[in-house]
Amino acid sequence: MRKFRTLYEFEEEYFRNHPEEIDDYLTEIFQEYAEDNDSGALLASLRVVACVRGISEIAEQAGMTRRGLQKALSSNGNPRLENVNSIMKALGYCLTPQKIMPPVTE
Repeated sequence: MRKFRTLYEFEEEYFRNHPEEIDDYLTEIFQEYAEDNDSGALLASLRVVACVRGISEIAEQAGMTRRGLQKALSSNGNPRLENVNSIMKALGYCLTPQKIMPPVTE
């Protein structure tokens, strides 16, 4: 029986081969999250980046256990803001606000 690869596996392989594109990917996933509030998609994307960078190393830098990091970034995860901030710092990023333009009124 042929085993099919998941989208997650394709993404992980892609970013292992193209680490220079992770910056743009993170920017994009946070912009999408700002628009649609899909925390599951955000966590899944962060999980891909954490796997590419090394789950154990990221967990240690974030002050979490490997299992705790995996749980926080799981599809059922509900990490606190401080955990997301720690994970982002471990990945080499920070959470900063970006002003959005107010809607145009007619």
